[in-house]
Amino acid sequence: MNVWIAIGVTVVGCYAVKLAGLLVPAGVLERPAVRQLAALLPVALLAALTAQQTFATGSELVLDARAAGLAAAGLALLLRAPFLVVVAAAVVVTAGVRALGG
Repeated sequence: MNVWIAIGVTVVGCYAVKLAGLLVPAGVLERPAVRQLAALLPVALLAALTAQQTFATGSELVLDARAAGLAAAGLALLLRAPFLVVVAAAVVVTAGVRALGG
């Protein structure tokens, strides 16, 4: 029964957040600070998710093949490689490190 309570609370919370977004006046959304925050927020969330998925296993911090793949992707980005090359570099390096026993 506790799972259904959690699901119900989540549904109500999601609906409330959606409703709050619709009730915000248009003038507030046009402010430069709000526009800048809206532009930077997805990048910050994606960086946090990437870090969590790369350096965590359960509740432990780890440094394994995923970190090497992320480093390869970062290097490819610094070299201004196309997106598919960045992804391919991360995949190849991660698979290579795992194949070598890392």
